[in-house]
Amino acid sequence: MGYIMDLRAYVGHRPLIQVGSCVILEDGQGRVLLQRRTDDGLWSFSGAGSMEPGESAEDAARRELLEETGLTARTLELCGVFTGPREHHVYPNGDEVYNVEFFFVCRDWLGTLRRQADEVEELRFFHPDELPDGLSPGLRRRLPDWLAHRQAREAAKPH
Repeated sequence: MGYIMDLRAYVGHRPLIQVGSCVILEDGQGRVLLQRRTDDGLWSFSGAGSMEPGESAEDAARRELLEETGLTARTLELCGVFTGPREHHVYPNGDEVYNVEFFFVCRDWLGTLRRQADEVEELRFFHPDELPDGLSPGLRRRLPDWLAHRQAREAAKPH
C-alpha cells in the first residue's frame, strides 16, 4: 500500500511532511511529457510521488516514472529542491501535506509509453509554448525553474 498510506491509517487527513520526487521528461524534439491525473483531471508531471523508506530521491523518481508511464529514466538532472509554505497541498480526499520535493529533468530514457490506468487518464507530449489548459498548481510553480534550467543547459552547449 505504501508508506504514506500506512501513516494515513494513524493520522487521518492531518498534515504530513511528505518527501518525494517529480520528473519532467523531455523528448528529442524538446517536448515535455505530461499526464492528466484521474483524481483531479489536471495536467501534471509524470513520475511524481512519495519516497518509500530507504529509497533515494532518484530511485523514487525512476520508480514513479516507470509505474506511471512505462518509461525507464536512464539519466536524471537535478533541477531543484522545493520546500516551504508554497508546497502545501490538500488532495481531493482531504489528505493534507507539506511537500519536500526533488525536481528532476530526464532527457535520457527508454521504453514504450503506457499509462497507469488507475492514476493516469492520458499521457501526451507538448511543446513548451503549447501547454494545455488545466495545469496543476505544482506544475505551474515548476515551469519557470524548468525553463531556466533548459535555457542554462542550451547556453552551456559548445557552439
